[in-house]
Amino acid sequence: MSINRRELMIAMLGAPALMMGCSKRSPLPPEGELFGQSLGIGHRLRDGFRPRPSNDQWQDVQVAIVGAGAAGLSAAWRLRQAGCEDFVVLELEHESGGTSRFGQSTLTSYPWGAHYVPVPMPANDRLIRLLSEMGVVESIADDGAPVIAEQFLCRDPEERLFVQGQWIEGLYPTIGASADDLAQLAAFRREIDRWVEWRDASGHAAFAIPTRLSTTDPTVLEFDRISMSDWMRRQGWNSSRLRWFVDYCCRDDFGLSTEHTSAWAGLLYFVARLNASGAEPQPFITWPEGNGRIISHLSQSAGDRLRTGMAVTQITPVSSKDGDRVDLVCVNTRTQAITGIKARHVIYALPQFMTTRLIDGFVERTGRQTNEFEYGSWIVSNLHLSGRPRERSFPLCWDNVIYDSRSLGYVVATHQTGLDHGPTILTWYFSYSESDARGLREQLLKASWSDLAEVVLTDLERPHPDIRSLTTRLDIFRWGHAMIRPRPGFINSIQRHEAQKPDGRIHFANTDLSGIALFEEAFDHGYRAADEVIRAIAVA
Repeated sequence: MSINRRELMIAMLGAPALMMGCSKRSPLPPEGELFGQSLGIGHRLRDGFRPRPSNDQWQDVQVAIVGAGAAGLSAAWRLRQAGCEDFVVLELEHESGGTSRFGQSTLTSYPWGAHYVPVPMPANDRLIRLLSEMGVVESIADDGAPVIAEQFLCRDPEERLFVQGQWIEGLYPTIGASADDLAQLAAFRREIDRWVEWRDASGHAAFAIPTRLSTTDPTVLEFDRISMSDWMRRQGWNSSRLRWFVDYCCRDDFGLSTEHTSAWAGLLYFVARLNASGAEPQPFITWPEGNGRIISHLSQSAGDRLRTGMAVTQITPVSSKDGDRVDLVCVNTRTQAITGIKARHVIYALPQFMTTRLIDGFVERTGRQTNEFEYGSWIVSNLHLSGRPRERSFPLCWDNVIYDSRSLGYVVATHQTGLDHGPTILTWYFSYSESDARGLREQLLKASWSDLAEVVLTDLERPHPDIRSLTTRLDIFRWGHAMIRPRPGFINSIQRHEAQKPDGRIHFANTDLSGIALFEEAFDHGYRAADEVIRAIAVA
């Protein structure tokens, strides 16, 4: 069912948003495009598209990696690190990176999705090795903590919040907060600190990143049975300011409100980023293009083994007298040429919902279903500005959030470059955080560029009344299946745990397998899947 612009505005920003922007709207920016994931092949597969290559269009490889997002590229990096060079990485899109991809202008590069990584804890030695190879880590401290080169740490000022008509430092709305609001915030922090210090009988932390390092103690896993909102109610916390702050954090990382976020995931957000009780959260590592910088490094490592514009349409396990293998059918989306790959092993680095469409006999062999894997829809917009908005109160930061807005605010692409005046690019984020993921995704895919551009500008007019006159170009990226959503019950579900197991010679790597859509999880699963393949090759 189609909706008009007013209905779209209400669905995304809420009815009050119609009164927040300028009363007389100026025209939209003169330039802009609407981008999105390639849906054509996926819809053709859904409708039964099954091409076959001719006999002379097949290639033999040891490992085929399907998907060049963070997980697939991390698997390729690990294979090369272990000396395995006989592999290919197949990516449907014409650019690698998935939700970490980025754009480039004459002024600066800018993100189309993920835009930072917290400094990893010492236990995450795999990621520390990658960051060291990139020149991000200068040295390792005596306790194993990485020392990050200063130019890669987020510059000050880092965060600000627009509340009651002015910008303030930080993301908690302290202005106008009552004594009870502040007391509840302090109690919340004490409870987080308690879980930071908690250890099970084996010394494992309650919550850690990557999540495989977290405890499996039932006391902690019980948090997955309730929502983050329910957990806060049980603590007696009803402060609207604390509620908003925690809700913003859940929407920002998980694309879900606290009502629909597993309390286990919500606690992970706050606990896993503290290295000790009372400490500040781990600093952010970031670049103008966000995590696209890491993607560029991983893509260069894969070299000419990375093949973009290659849609895998069928994955078939085969047993023959020459040994077991996996056959893949690919369509070149540029030329429509059909080719085949005979691989000894496959690393499947796509979302789980595609397994039943791509992998022949998957359900019959494994007995696994994917209906509990739910994905959030996002919009990311990059606004090219001729100059900076007029500012009052606390100055422009890297991360800029609007209190009571349904958007997630924006980051400033030029912040890390030191360009603090003149033209810039703002990257604005919005997640559909309600429970009806499918219905909202359909609304998103039907919306036009002009409708979505109006939503973006209306939201930003509240803190920046001059935003329209400054915007020379406004591009929008629609992410229909942007990230896995950790609803209550999913983290500890049988489906999620089973999804990590290989299907014969097919190994799996994606943030789906953690239920948490973080770069650290994608990297960890890519590394793990590659290690599974390396061990299998060694045994053969």
